[in-house]
Amino acid sequence: MRRAVLLAALLGAGSAAAQDLAAYRELTRSLDAAAAARPQSAEAALTQLDRAGAALERLAPTLESRPLVEGLRGTLGQARAALARTPADLQAQVLLARGLARGALSAQTLSRLGSGDAPSPNQLRLLAQEFGLSAAAAQALQTDAAAGQIERVAWRLQRAAAAKVQAALGEAQPERSAASYLALARAAGWFTAVQDTGAGSLRAAQFTEALGQLTAGDRAGLTASLAELRRGSAELMRALATPPARQQAATPAPPAADTPAAESAAAPAETTPATESTPSDPAPPADTPSGEVALAQAYAALGRALSASGHGDPVTARAELARARTALETAPAPLRTAPDFEGYLAALGEAQERRSLRPDSVQALIAGLAGLERGSLPAVDRASLAATGTFGGGLRAGLLLLLALLAPVPLYLLNLAFGGRNPFWRAITAALALLLLPTFVEGLLGAVGWLGDLLGVAALRAAPAFSPWASPFGLPLRALLTAAALGLAVYGFRGLCVQFGLLGSRREATLAPTPTVEWEEAL
Repeated sequence: MRRAVLLAALLGAGSAAAQDLAAYRELTRSLDAAAAARPQSAEAALTQLDRAGAALERLAPTLESRPLVEGLRGTLGQARAALARTPADLQAQVLLARGLARGALSAQTLSRLGSGDAPSPNQLRLLAQEFGLSAAAAQALQTDAAAGQIERVAWRLQRAAAAKVQAALGEAQPERSAASYLALARAAGWFTAVQDTGAGSLRAAQFTEALGQLTAGDRAGLTASLAELRRGSAELMRALATPPARQQAATPAPPAADTPAAESAAAPAETTPATESTPSDPAPPADTPSGEVALAQAYAALGRALSASGHGDPVTARAELARARTALETAPAPLRTAPDFEGYLAALGEAQERRSLRPDSVQALIAGLAGLERGSLPAVDRASLAATGTFGGGLRAGLLLLLALLAPVPLYLLNLAFGGRNPFWRAITAALALLLLPTFVEGLLGAVGWLGDLLGVAALRAAPAFSPWASPFGLPLRALLTAAALGLAVYGFRGLCVQFGLLGSRREATLAPTPTVEWEEAL
C-alpha cells in the first residue's frame, strides 16, 4: 500500500541538514495548520500544504541529502493525495513529514558539531523545542554543544525521541481506529531520530508491518506487532539510560623546543575548567520553567482558539488547538501525571476533529485545563467537556432549529383560542413572543452557521457569533427582552384579573342584552 511504502521511504532516508531555520519553521507550521484545517475544509488544508511546499523549496538548497529532499517532497505529494481520503490519513502524512524534518534538523546540528562548527543558539533552542526538552535538559544540551560533546548531544536527543516513541506506542491499541493509526504514525515519525543509534532491536520495518496490519484489520497480527514494538521500545530506553562519558578536550602536543614558560602554560590545559564545570545530566525535574512556559503557551493558544471560534474562523481555531496540544506535551510533570490528563488530551483531540467548533467548546477546554492545574479534573468541567463533545455540530444545529420552528406554535394557539380583540390577551401573547424570540433567533443562526460549515462559506460560519446565547451582547439583550416581556405579562394578567373581578372594582358589562325567545310562542 502507498502509506507503507511512504513510511519505509521516510524511515530509510539518510540524514541531512536544515540550515534555513525560517524555512524550517514555516514548513512545520504549515504542516500543522494543514492537519488542523482538514476536518473543516480540504481547500484550506490544500492552501497550507502549498505553503509547506514553498517553504520546502526554500529549505531544499540547504539540505545536503537528495534522498531527504525527495522524501519530503514525496511526503507532501502523499499528503495532497490524502486530502481525498479521511482527515486521519492527512494527519498521518503530516506526522511522518514532521519526523523527517525533525531528523533533518538534528542531523544538521550534529554535522556542524562534528566539523567543529558550533551551531547557533537559535538552532539549539529550536532543536530543544522540537524534541520537547525541559529547561534543564535544554540548558545541558547547550552546554554540551558548546563543549563539543557531540556524543552527549546526540544521546540527549535520542533519549527524548525514544521517550516519545514509547509514549506513542502506549496510546496505540490493537484495533482498526484513527487514534491507533495516528499513534503508530507518531511513533514512526519519532523513530527517525533514533533509528541510526544501533541500540536495541527496534527496526523501521516493524512500524511498516504494524501499519499494514492495522489498515488490513488483522487484529491478531497487530496485537503481536504492538507487543514486539513495545518490547523494542523498552529495550531502547534501557540502552539510552546511561549517558556517554565526557570526552576530554584535545590539546595540541607541545613543540620540541618549548620553553619552560610554555610548558607550564600548557599543563593546566589538560583539564579545562569548562569541562569540569559542565553539570552532569540531570533527571527531568517535576516542575521546570520550561514546563511553565509550555503551559502559558497552551493557554495562549486556547485563548486565540476561543477568539477565532467566536469570529467564525474554525480553521484558525483548530490550528491553535493543535499548538495547545503540542505545548501540553512538555507541560509541568504534575499536570502530565494528573489522573484525567489523558482524557483531557482526548477531548482536545476530539475538538480538533469537529466540523463545527463553537466558543463554548473552547471555553470548556480552558476551564478543564485550569482544573487539571489543581490536581484533577472537577466534575463540572468533566461534564462540560462531555456535553460539548456530544451536543454539538449537526445535532445541536438540528435541535435548535426544531425549537425555533416550534416557537410560533403556542403563539398561534393562544391567538386562536382567545382571539386578538382583547388588549390584555394581546399583551400576554406579545410577552410570550419576546420570551421565545432568543430561542427562535438562536435556532435560525445555528442552522445558518452549520450550513456555512458544510459549504465552507466564512460569512455563514460567522452567523452563530451574533446569537443571543453566544455573543457578548446576548446577555444584556436577553435581559432587556425579559424585562419587556415581564412588563407586558404583568399588564395583561392584571387586566384580566380586573376584568374578572379578582382585582379592583368589577367592570360593568357593556354588551347589549340579547332578547330571549320562547320556543313555544314561536311555534
